[in-house]
Amino acid sequence: MKSILFASTALVAFTGAAAAQGVAVSGFAEMGFFGATDVDTQFHTDIDVTFTMSGETDNGLTFGASIDLDESDGDPSPAFDGDTQGGETIFLSGNFGTITMGDTDGALDWAVTEVLFNSGSIVDNEEHIGYNGNAGHDGSLGNSDGQVLRYDYSFGDFGVAVSAEQIPGVGADAGDDTAFGIGFRYGLDLGGSSINLGLGYQGSDIADVLALSANGSFGGGFTAGLSYMNFDVDGGGAGDYDHVGIGVGYTTGAISLHANYGVYDYDGGGDDEGFGLTAGYDLGGGAVIQFGYGYNDPDGADSFDTYSLGVAMSF
Repeated sequence: MKSILFASTALVAFTGAAAAQGVAVSGFAEMGFFGATDVDTQFHTDIDVTFTMSGETDNGLTFGASIDLDESDGDPSPAFDGDTQGGETIFLSGNFGTITMGDTDGALDWAVTEVLFNSGSIVDNEEHIGYNGNAGHDGSLGNSDGQVLRYDYSFGDFGVAVSAEQIPGVGADAGDDTAFGIGFRYGLDLGGSSINLGLGYQGSDIADVLALSANGSFGGGFTAGLSYMNFDVDGGGAGDYDHVGIGVGYTTGAISLHANYGVYDYDGGGDDEGFGLTAGYDLGGGAVIQFGYGYNDPDGADSFDTYSLGVAMSF
């Protein structure tokens, strides 16, 4: 992705630290059409801008922050009287590893890879009802405001991360909770091919989540991946599920293709499943023509299709 760098020597100044090195601006825009079963085709436009700031201290620590203007206005956290948090991430990194706080991945999502490859689509049709983004607890528990604290460290082909996300209590009968996570990565270079493995866990008083993934890039432009997640609600119930996802991708020249399938198998009975397809043609200079299709088969309801066609532009 392209970015514009604004040099700065006075953006940040404090004792023992060098001035920030700069601010980069990047973003994307989309335009096209989308529709679904029983939904007429409609116009689609979207613009997203991200500011990324970076710097380095006198003793070699790097630090930075980013804000995504498309998400930064987010929903107010009910625990803080209208305080809005979302789209902001801040980090500090050195030989000790990296500390990140804000709207970022927990340790499980950091470690476990999604089964999406290649260009995508303008309205994410490939993320169908059977798709799982491996977020685990992130941003989904009770009154959570989506703020995650994560520490990660890599050594050779291995990586490890731990994380915490607070879930503030609201009301006289609500208690505070914290979701703790741990994740492991391992990458194997096979000379022309690569294999990446991930294992993650997140637990709280609400639920325990265990997930793993394996994906690889192979000769001839092929990629493939597999993911598995077990979601166990405290005390059991219909909310418990196992999820399996599989995806493949192929790229040749300016053309990229992708397909994925996913299914939620609920302990209480029934399942939600679907598959997604995408095709992209790279026009060069950051512009890509994208087509997307999603098939959705929810448990106990009629299946439906979604589709889109348009141009995605990165800057």
